[in-house]
Parts: sequence; C-alpha cells; structure tokens
Amino acid sequence: MGKTFRRTCQWLVALSPFAVVIAALGQSPSSQVGREVAIPIHLQDGEEFTIPIVPLIQYGSQLFNAKFTVQEGAGRPLSKGTGAPVSDPSSPLVFPRNFDRLSSPEANACSGCHNAPVSGAGGDRVTEVFVLAQRFDHLTFDHSDGITTRGAVDESGKFVTMDNATNDRKTIGMNGSGFVEMLARQMTADLQTERDATSPGSSRQLTSKGISFGTLTHNADGSWNTSQVLGLAAPSLSSKGTTPPSLIIRPLHQAGNVVSIRQFSTNAFNHHHGMQAEERFGLNADSDGDGIANELTTADLTAVSLFQATLSVPGRVIPNDPAVERANLSGETMFNKIGCATCHATLPLTAKNNPGLPGQPGWIFFEPNPYNPAAGPNSPNLQLGPANYPVSAPALTVDLTSTMLPLPRLHVHNGSVMVEAYTDLKLHDISATSNPTIDPECEPLDQNQPAGSPGFFAGNCKFITRKLWGFYNQGGAFMHHGKFTTAREAVEAHNGEALSQRLAFDALPANLQNDLIEFLKSLQVLPSGSKSLVVDEHGNPKHWPPSAESSEDER
Repeated sequence: MGKTFRRTCQWLVALSPFAVVIAALGQSPSSQVGREVAIPIHLQDGEEFTIPIVPLIQYGSQLFNAKFTVQEGAGRPLSKGTGAPVSDPSSPLVFPRNFDRLSSPEANACSGCHNAPVSGAGGDRVTEVFVLAQRFDHLTFDHSDGITTRGAVDESGKFVTMDNATNDRKTIGMNGSGFVEMLARQMTADLQTERDATSPGSSRQLTSKGISFGTLTHNADGSWNTSQVLGLAAPSLSSKGTTPPSLIIRPLHQAGNVVSIRQFSTNAFNHHHGMQAEERFGLNADSDGDGIANELTTADLTAVSLFQATLSVPGRVIPNDPAVERANLSGETMFNKIGCATCHATLPLTAKNNPGLPGQPGWIFFEPNPYNPAAGPNSPNLQLGPANYPVSAPALTVDLTSTMLPLPRLHVHNGSVMVEAYTDLKLHDISATSNPTIDPECEPLDQNQPAGSPGFFAGNCKFITRKLWGFYNQGGAFMHHGKFTTAREAVEAHNGEALSQRLAFDALPANLQNDLIEFLKSLQVLPSGSKSLVVDEHGNPKHWPPSAESSEDER
C-alpha cells in the first residue's frame, strides 16, 4: 500500500461520518436546527460509490449506533415487524402501543442489543430476542382480544402463551461476519455446482470444504429428492417440478433463516426500530403509515452492511499464568481429540471462488450478496446487477484482509484464508429427544416454515453449529437460548447428533474437562485495535503456541 494512499485513508478516518456525508451532499448543518434525529443527512443512492471505503464504513457504524426518532421514521404505526400490514388498522401502533418488548419495536438502536463487549457484538440475557413475536401487532395475551395475530390469538385461532408465541433467543455478535458470509457464498456455489452436475436418474454426495451435506437425488422425471440432504434449512431444499432446490447456505439467524448480513439488517431495522428500507418497501412508499418515506436508502443499507462485515475478527485471550497457558494447550487438544472440531470447524476461504465476482479472490467481500432473495418472506433485497435502485446495484467491494479495517484481521496464507469461526454452517439437532413439545432445547415454532402452517407449529430442534469465535465475552449467555451462564452447561447439554462428543467429554477426568473449558474461555472478541489474534490478559500480543518462533503477524 502506497504512503500517499495510506495518508489519505488516515486523514479520512479523522473525519466524522457526518462531515463526510455533508461534504458529499453539499448541505449545511444549519438546516438541522431544532430537529431531533439521529442521522441528519442520509446517503443518497449512488453516493456509496463516491465515498472511500473507510469513511463509508464509519457512516455504517453511525447507522448501527443511531438512536432513531419518530422525526426520521422510527416506529411503524400500520405495519407489523414482518412488514405485513397490522391485523387491526383501527388500532395503530402509536403511543402507548408504539413499543412492545415482545412483538417490537423494542429498541432505539442496533447497538442497544449488540453491545457486549463492543458495538456490533452480542448481548446479555436482557437483550434476548423474541423471534416470530413480530407477526403480532402488539402482543398482549389479552383473552378479550379475538382478532387473529393482533395481540393474543395466533394463526390457528388459539390463544397464545409466553411459551408458545415466540422463540426466545440470545443476541449473538456480528464480529467476523464478513468472513462467515463469504464462506457461505463459496459453499453455496460448491453445492450448486454439484447439483447442476447431477443428471436425471442419478444421485450425488454434496460436500464443500470437507463438510458433508448428505445426498441429493435427481429423479428420472426431472424432479428432485432432497430427503437425504443434511444440514440445510427448508427454504434451501424447496423444489417444485423440475425446478431444482437452491441449496443456499443461510449463515445468519441461529435457525439458518437469513442469507446475508444485508437481509438480516433490512429485516431488523423494520422489526426492531420501525425503520423501513426503500429496497424492501419501495421508493417513495410509506407502507408503515408514519408519514415518512425512504427512511433508509439503499446506500444506507450498503454502508451498515459493510460496517458489520468488516468488524474485527475474534481471537483468543490467554493470560500469562503458566497454569492457564498449559490448560489452554491441553484444552485445545482435547477439543479436537473428542470430536468437537468435527462440527465446530475451521474452514478455508479460497482464492478462486467468489460467486458473482469472477476473477476476484474469495476474501473480497461485496454488496449485494448474489444470493439475496428477490421474493418470499422478508423480501425483496438488493440484487446484483445494473444500477436500478432499489432493485439492483453493481458490486461495491472491500478486501476483508486489509489492515485499514478494524484490527485484528485474518490474513492470506498459501492462497487461502483460514476462518477459525468454529462452525460448519450446518443445521444440527443436538436436543435429547428431537421433540419440540417436551424438549427445552427445541423451539415451539419453526422459523423456516410458512407462518401459520402445520410445519410452523410443529416446532424446531435444528440450529446452526454455534460460531464459537468470540462467544465467551459476548454477554455471558450460552446456547441459542442464552439461558446457560457457563460454557460447561452448554457442553453438558449436547445430545442428539453431538451425543458421542458429549459422552467423550463426560468420560474425561476432571482436570482435562477443566482444560477444555479453559480453552473455550479464551475465545473472545478482542480489545479494539488488537494487533494480534492472540493476546494476554492486558491486551498485549502473545506468541501462541509458546513454542512458535514466528510472531502473530507471520502466522
């Protein structure tokens, strides 16, 4: 990187995002006198291509941390968190119904929940998410209210309870999510290539990056049989007639419901804050009835998606105490020996695989994701193509390995980037009974089935293998529900597909169990600006493992 370019980037970092946006628009801050808004001036579509990446990401950070107000579109009087119209338009979601802890809106800012230990990361139990409660106007459990999905009655006509109206989940962090999304894109491309090579009347094993996804069968009549495909969410297995299943890896939401950071963000802004993105709700539309259109521009969504995608990568915190160092070495060995790493895997992001961006290595992240859904629930989302806002846009790229981004970062070695996220991005059932009606590790509702359908009410026991990087200091709440306060409880709750690994853990002597837990404790979001992926308790770079002669920068 040239000195001139580096100095330019450093100068731009010193500018506030607000100043950058004002400069881009040629507007004066004096026009804001008396207004009470979090984002005085939004980016207009196309301007994301005129602002350098670093200040664009800073502007995305401002959006993520913004405490939105009614003057800029916060709230959704006539819209549910799903984006559908409220069931009872005669009772809009205005004061005192404008906030609801369960069915939302319930937060002023993304960082209201994603804040432990830094903005963009996870959250304490107090920030738990009530998934699917947003299909109600204003969840009250009032049995005098008989209107379907208004406040107490579900799609089947039954009164709901706190236990069956929603799936209660922990807020998880976004650190390293750009690398995870790029892994999902590469794995999707691999599976689709294997699918397309499966001729009628044959079957094929689906694998990517050493991970098996079972067997796909292409029937002789051209239809598809996905009954033996493993680890993918129902929408990715859907097939009708000769139309093949998409086989898309959906790395976000713990039940594998969302394709991209962008889709996640577009949904969440409406759900949690009542801020509606033009790309989903339409240009100049006011579908939530608050009198404000274009509350979030397509350029806004690109900026906030890039902010999350470029958050620092988690690493390890290993105190200098020799006993703790020995425990970490032993614990990591035990983690691998008893089979935990089979699912909690480290996967390679390879150079010659960047779907939608031919010729670019796989660590060049770009918006929009080529697999973004154009139709279906919580859609449309921005598509890759000629600029035609809010329908499509050309790729806006960023090198995830660039040291101009928040540190620490992963680096390229021998043509690949090893992503130590400790996940295979597959859905697994690790409950004891696989029965949502009795098993506390399952959920009462299946997020991947159409709301109100029999499958929806049948519940769900399958979740993406937890990304363990950075998991230990993101609020002290463990498992998908966050109801465990220690990592040991989470380990001991592994059953089903992870039963053999849990039994192997149980069989370890107490000292080796403790070593494994000590290893898990080291997996943390690191202090801002850390220059090494392994640091000591003071945040200083630490050579690891101790016998290594090379520095962290050389690993």
